[in-house]
Formats: sequence, C-alpha cells, structure tokens
Amino acid sequence: MDHGKSTCPKGFSDSTIHVDVKDYYGKTLKKTSDLKTNACVAPVQPTPDFIRQALKKVHPEITARYYGCGLVVPECLEGCRILDLGSGSGRDCYMLSQLVGEKGHVTGIDMTDGQLELARTYVDHHMKEFGYKKPNINFVQGYIEALTEAGLENDSFDVIISNCVVNLSPDKRLVLTEAYKVLKDGGELYFSDIYSNGRLTEEIKNHKVLWGECLAGALCWKDLLQLAEKVGFSPPRLVTASVITVDNKELQDILGDFKFVSATYRLFKVPKGNTKNCKVIYNGGITGAEDSFQFDCQYTFMANEVVEVDGEVANILTHSRFAEDFTFQPLGGPTGPCGVKPKAGIEDPFELALKLGVQGPASATGGCCSTQSAGCCK
Repeated sequence: MDHGKSTCPKGFSDSTIHVDVKDYYGKTLKKTSDLKTNACVAPVQPTPDFIRQALKKVHPEITARYYGCGLVVPECLEGCRILDLGSGSGRDCYMLSQLVGEKGHVTGIDMTDGQLELARTYVDHHMKEFGYKKPNINFVQGYIEALTEAGLENDSFDVIISNCVVNLSPDKRLVLTEAYKVLKDGGELYFSDIYSNGRLTEEIKNHKVLWGECLAGALCWKDLLQLAEKVGFSPPRLVTASVITVDNKELQDILGDFKFVSATYRLFKVPKGNTKNCKVIYNGGITGAEDSFQFDCQYTFMANEVVEVDGEVANILTHSRFAEDFTFQPLGGPTGPCGVKPKAGIEDPFELALKLGVQGPASATGGCCSTQSAGCCK
C-alpha cells in the first residue's frame, strides 16, 4: 500500500549543512549519551496520561528509534490536519494519529530515506491497532524549506509542529515562509527550538559538531520575532523555556560567552489589525486541559473564570481552532469576583528560563530537540 511515497523535490537539493547534519545523526551519533550538550534531553516533567496512553500503542521498533528528546504536542487536536516537520521514525506522528482521531490526519515530512522507510513500514499495523478503517497518516520525503515542492498543498494544515528542527536549516525565513503557506487561515505553528542571546560568529556557524548539537544554527531570539512578522505570522507567543548547558570544554571554548536556551513558541496565521482587549471565559472543553489551559507563559486560563486578555490574544482565540472553547465578552461590564486582569508578558526566553528555574525542557509537551534526519529525537 502507498503511504505517501514521493521523490525529493527537484527544485531543492542538499546544502553542505544538510549533508553534514545527515552524517552527524546517521553515522556519528549512535545513542543519546554520545551528545555533547543537553540540547537533546528528555522532558523533566511527567507526560500527560492521555499522551502516555497513546505512546504505549506505538510499535516498539518505532519507539526504539526515538532517542528521548521530549514531545511537542499542542492542545485541541481532535479532527485536525497536522504536519510534523522532521518526522523521523514517525513516533510522534503515530501518537498524534490517535489524538486527531479517525476524522483527522497527520503528515510527516523528512529528508532521510531510512527513517521514512521505517515509518511507512508500520502504517497498516498502527491503523489496525487504533481501530481505524483507513489510514489517517502519511509520510512524505522532502525538505522543510520546500514543503510545496514536496507536494504539500497551500492552506491545507490546521497545525504544524516541529521539535528542534528549524535550527538545523540554513534558511530559517524560508522554513517559516513555507510553513505559513501550507497553514490554513487560523492555523498554528507550534514549535520548540534552540535560541542564542546574540548573533553567532562565523566560526561557530561553520562548526560541524555544533550544527549537529543544534547550537551552530540557533537564531538569536530577537531575530525570530522579526522573521515571524516579515513572513506574516502573529507575534510569537512564548510558552516555555529552559537553559541549555554545554559540558564539553572544547565546544564551550568555541562558544565563548554565547548562551543558549530551548524555547517553545506559538505562531498563528490570523488577520492583522485587531488590538482591542476583551474578556474571555474558558469553557473547559479541551482534552487533557479540562480544568486549566496554559496558552503561553502569560496566560493560563482556568475553567469558567473571566479573564481580560490583550487584543493580540483575543484576535488569536477568535480566529483559531480555540474559538469554540471560549466565550467572549466585550469590555465595559462588571467582571465579577472571578475577573482577572491581564498580567505583563515575557518576550525574552532567557528571562523566562531564569524565572522558571529549570534546566532542560520545561514542559512535557514542549521538548527539544529533534532532527529532520535520524537525529536524537526521532
């Protein structure tokens, strides 16, 4: 059975960086302990029960090719069409296949033949395990910088996820541009990645091992904010962040005073211009977040509680898949005893990591990192 086989896009080919990354993860690294930094580590908080149950149904051989670098799983996925950038062995795709349900669909894209072959081998097995009459999953060969060339249609996905893959691309703007094109209106790019506190030197950017360790390709976090705006996304919403440490002295000497953080952001494809604050009430209908829903580091919505949100968040909630999970009220009336005013947000992921006081991924569903190829996470 054909489960999404396709040839590599003709208009895009391996750069030197793509080749080096493939080589590092395909040949140099054999196990997680071979890594020289904690950019790729397991989540420090427990995985939610409904996700843990979904992972138990994934075939052991698929799971064995996942090297413990966390999960990137946003909320409210039932019936959604999801794209996983750098899907590797397909472990996350098969987990997501259960969360979206038989009426949803999951596509994984990866540039590595071996990983794709493994992922496709177990499609029929998992559909039988999940009790689905027909597959709701497929795997496509291609590059995250060339999604449309890989055969993915514009305006076709509700959610795109990515776990420490964007930093491995030499052209981040192209990655974001392609993601924006294939997202539906109201769609979300929910991704975890590595960021630096400044623009890296050429010596660092040309270091093969540091590329493989997810550091040499790290964006300065401020540049992400600018890139997202240029592409058309709403301003990135910071969800969580954690400090990355480098225990290898040789690599640390090359990195000098640069610091790194793993951060998870939400970027939405929503209309521009709405900046009016409003009051919202979370209805408590999201699976796994019935009592409270952490939207980002600024807003955690308690069920049935009135909260005043800024215009940016109000715009996202009203135009995204979360609209049905909230009741919206105009400002002006009494908020009542449960009314909560908006608090100041945090833009700087280093500031948030310091506030949270965590080292390594800070969220069970916002981990880092993974790769497009046979990397440490997929």
